[in-house]
Amino acid sequence: MATLGSNVLTLTDWAKRLDPKGKVDKTVEILSQTNEILTDMLWKEGNLPTGHRTTIRTGLPTVYWRLMNQGVAPSKSTTAQVDEQCGMLEAWSEVDKDLAELNGNVGAFRLNEAQAFLEAMNQEMADTMFYGTASNPEEFVGLEARYSDTSATNGQNILLAGGSGADNSSVYLVGWGGNECHGIFPKGSKAGIMHEDLGLVTVETTAGIAGNRMRAYQDHWQWKSGLVVQDWRYVVRIANIDISDLAGLSGTQETTDSTFLPKLMSRAIDRLPKLRGIKPVFYCNRSVKSLLRVAALEKSTSAVTIEPGLNQFGETIHEMKFLGIPVRTVDRLTETESLVS
Repeated sequence: MATLGSNVLTLTDWAKRLDPKGKVDKTVEILSQTNEILTDMLWKEGNLPTGHRTTIRTGLPTVYWRLMNQGVAPSKSTTAQVDEQCGMLEAWSEVDKDLAELNGNVGAFRLNEAQAFLEAMNQEMADTMFYGTASNPEEFVGLEARYSDTSATNGQNILLAGGSGADNSSVYLVGWGGNECHGIFPKGSKAGIMHEDLGLVTVETTAGIAGNRMRAYQDHWQWKSGLVVQDWRYVVRIANIDISDLAGLSGTQETTDSTFLPKLMSRAIDRLPKLRGIKPVFYCNRSVKSLLRVAALEKSTSAVTIEPGLNQFGETIHEMKFLGIPVRTVDRLTETESLVS
């Protein structure tokens, strides 16, 4: 039997969702964000019940030039295996039956609440894609933790923008592909958000007298997912982007070569082993993207373009691209990142 805690809707919450005619009003989602990484990334079923095991080539065999009548020594390649775990992102919604039925439209009331839960799960998933850490075992490891040390093996794919202080952000270039970088869901499970409408159930309350029962509409959401970087060469991080420095830049101005963002983005593209057979995409927050949009106005000196295109719904959009690679908005990329060295 479920327990109803303090995080439940009240009569005040209910009243705030009605229009003057007593119907469930359309809620203005001012807390919604744009996190386009969730629509770009590729997903694969993992080969483990809890994640995915990847075999990586770590060394090549030794080969020789041979003289006549002389042999060569046998050799072999070496490999290593890496296990990536999935996390389980979950949420529950419980609404008092009589509260939900006050306005006579239970479906509209529950749908209004469900939209908030879906937005919260999307934001948390996007946040974990970048900032998930091994110190939180319930999460999977995100990109920031994987690309945080320039002295590591993948350090050559970390470009430093010369920022200092406490208002720093990053731009990521990800080459999505089945053997490069992709999302995973556990073996035998389903991809994406799973929703269970449990309907009317009896729940145990903690408000008032603990242990009392009541009838409530209950919903359960779950999203099992993880991130696999099979080939670290297909992710590039441009770190230490000082937001206050960017504020004074335009498409033709720059401080030094190391802090001029379009040049760093150009260098990032050359870090990828190849562009064919993958889906390369840049990710940045709104502050960084606004600079690139200004740069797009200087067609003669900038490789940034704004091109018309169609989204997945067939609607015309004006997409930003850098040297032909899409530049996407991720609101979860913060402006308070620690400096990378």
